[in-house]
Amino acid sequence: MPEVWIPTQLQHLTGGKQHVTVAGDTVGAIVGELGKNYPGIEAYLVEQGDLMPGLAVIIDGHQSSLGLLQRIGDAAEVHFLPAVGGG
Repeated sequence: MPEVWIPTQLQHLTGGKQHVTVAGDTVGAIVGELGKNYPGIEAYLVEQGDLMPGLAVIIDGHQSSLGLLQRIGDAAEVHFLPAVGGG
């Protein structure tokens, strides 16, 4: 199952766990499973059916541009991070 690293500011919702494993073959499925297992976390990750603005999803070290539709491998490492911008 994919391993999801939990941002520090959301670890209070996972009982202090820094990473968890959840079933899912897309980012959306993983977010749904996180919501079932850790009530309240989905509200921090999704807004109106898409990733929260300013949030990036990193899969195996690469930022995804497909958001919730991004496919995930069974052994993937997933991070949700504030998006980095600059100019």
